[in-house]
Amino acid sequence: MILCDIGNTTFHFLINGKHKKYFTNEEIPSFKEQIVFVSVNNKASKKLLKTNPNAIDIKKYLKFKTKYIGHGIDRALACVFQENTVVVDAGSAITVDIMKNSKHKGGFILPGIRAFCKTYPKISKKLKFDFEKNINLDKIPLQTKDAIQYAMLKSIILPIKEVSKDMNIIFTGGDGKLLSKYFKNSTYKKDLIFENMKRIIDANNCIA
Repeated sequence: MILCDIGNTTFHFLINGKHKKYFTNEEIPSFKEQIVFVSVNNKASKKLLKTNPNAIDIKKYLKFKTKYIGHGIDRALACVFQENTVVVDAGSAITVDIMKNSKHKGGFILPGIRAFCKTYPKISKKLKFDFEKNINLDKIPLQTKDAIQYAMLKSIILPIKEVSKDMNIIFTGGDGKLLSKYFKNSTYKKDLIFENMKRIIDANNCIA
């Protein structure tokens, strides 16, 4: 079985334990194996189904209740088995969801790191820079490059710290590992979405 996570810009496949990515403007091959997918991109879903018409959307098997209006299927899938946890998916956008006693209490959305980086040059060409992963957040910056990155990371980290307090935090997504190191009570799970998809598949033999 092949698992597929369709985002805004990529198809992310898990094939025999190995990761394979395609951009949404690329052609998707036809696979012999059964595909189970989750998607936030209707156009890309149709593209997958064109070459793999028997692919199964896991959405109808996902049981997740929330009063949050417009909560994405990807966020629900990341949260579904959590009890008392803050779930942070750090991709092109950074989504933050709070789970208490297995109930979704709400959340918020921040721009992703790359989105932040693209914003500054629009203000001034002098504010264009290459992002560095090792930033000292305990020291007030004395140069513009450091000042931008300091403000950017603080803008992301502080709201998460405010809502998480003493709760455990699970980070996932492309920048999840980077952000997780700024939190003592955190865990990074690269394949959180795929892990939860497998649990749903196991609970619904009809998918297999």
